[in-house]
Amino acid sequence: MSKMKKVALCTALAATFTVAQVSAAEYEWNVSTWGKRRAFTENIEKLAELVEQKTNGEFKLNISYGGLSKAKENLDGISIGAFEMAQFCSFYHKHKNPTMTVVELPFSRDVSLKRMAEIYAAVFKHPLVVQDMARWNATLLMPTPMPQYNIVSKSEPLQQLSDFSGLRVRGPGGIMSVLGKLGAVKTGVPFSEVRQSMDSGVIDAASFAPHAHLATKSYKVGKWATTNLNLGTANCPVIVNTDALNTLKPAYKEALLSSVDEAMDYYVKNYDNNTTAKYEAAIKEEGLTLVTFTPQQTGELDQLSQSVRDEWIKENNQYFDAKTLFDFTAAQFAK
Repeated sequence: MSKMKKVALCTALAATFTVAQVSAAEYEWNVSTWGKRRAFTENIEKLAELVEQKTNGEFKLNISYGGLSKAKENLDGISIGAFEMAQFCSFYHKHKNPTMTVVELPFSRDVSLKRMAEIYAAVFKHPLVVQDMARWNATLLMPTPMPQYNIVSKSEPLQQLSDFSGLRVRGPGGIMSVLGKLGAVKTGVPFSEVRQSMDSGVIDAASFAPHAHLATKSYKVGKWATTNLNLGTANCPVIVNTDALNTLKPAYKEALLSSVDEAMDYYVKNYDNNTTAKYEAAIKEEGLTLVTFTPQQTGELDQLSQSVRDEWIKENNQYFDAKTLFDFTAAQFAK
């Protein structure tokens, strides 16, 4: 082979390699979340692993922990196509996603994490929710279910519900709407500053799922923790840009969608068997007093929760058929 032909062949091979690299890059999705890898993000991490396996590395999900967007701007980022996938919490901006807040209402039930995942998945498919998300060019891909939130506080342990009066609590809307009726004060501080804020006295308590108490180490400065608050939890789903989803090659779209159930199964088992157990061991080791509400107290909390649920329906009926969506969701919790 002549020298000229060898050069031409090498050039052709280099060009082929370059095209392959560009082609592969077309199937890398950017995923926006925040914080660091933890139990809360294991559904995304497992999904990425499964998608890469099923496509032999041709389709990758690049997960960014705060490098693409602020947590409260992820829905906006999805809307304009700044990235293809994201996680967000509906209580961050309830006016942007009013239908999504229905699952954050206090239904006063002790619901397993597996069942929470099923409830969320059913509600996400409701036409009113689908339509709400469509305004943001977003498709709900999978939930990020969390156990019922409980409180860790540095104040003196509660003796009665009236002791909530004046307690400054960092917590989501549904829970704080109920506690607010008992006189608790909703106090917002950044997630990363929760422990410092408790230490300095800016807040008295934080209401979280187990993974967040572990991440913030709230229990390190706490004196007591509730065990059965059962006033709800946060809704932080994983969404995708609808245009990006619809333009995926069929094989890649199938790899993505077919991996959701397996990713969720892994997430639930990991959370139940590792995170919750680790949290319970941590508060025990720190010697926190466990506050368990009596049947009479939980009954009173449920009455307050009913008024919060009624207020949600009244507030949102002007925007969509809130009663219909509430009844559908309540039926899921009642199963």
